[in-house]
Amino acid sequence: MKRSQSLPPRPTQAELEILRVLWRLGPSSVRDLHESLNGVRPMGYTTVLKLLQIMIAKGLTTRDESGRTHVYRAAMAEEETQRQLVTDLLERAFGGSASRLIQQALESKRATPEEMAEIRRLIDRATRSKP
Repeated sequence: MKRSQSLPPRPTQAELEILRVLWRLGPSSVRDLHESLNGVRPMGYTTVLKLLQIMIAKGLTTRDESGRTHVYRAAMAEEETQRQLVTDLLERAFGGSASRLIQQALESKRATPEEMAEIRRLIDRATRSKP
C-alpha cells in the first residue's frame, strides 16, 4: 500500500503524547500542554513548543494565531489518527492480514472478559454488515 501524499506522517511517541493531551483537553496553549505533559513525562516548555512547530509542519496540528496566546488543535480526530496508524501497521507488519494482527494483539496482552465480549460484538457487527 502506497502512502498517500494527503495523509499526515505517522506521529512520533512524543507527538502522540501531545496529541493525546489535545484530544483530552481540546484546543490548548503551549503552557496548558506543557503543564499537562509534565504530569506524564517531564518535558521542557521549549521542547513542547518545538514539537508543536514540527507537528504543524507535518500537518498533525493547527495553530490559531488570532489571539495574544497561540492556541493549538489536533488536525485529525483521535479515531482517525488511530485508524491511520492501525492501517499502516496492518500493511507494514502483517501484509494486510487483519486476522494475524488480531492474533498477535490477543497473544501479546491478555484481554479482559469485557474486552473479549466487545471484540465478539464487533466481529458479529462486521460479519452482518459485509455482503
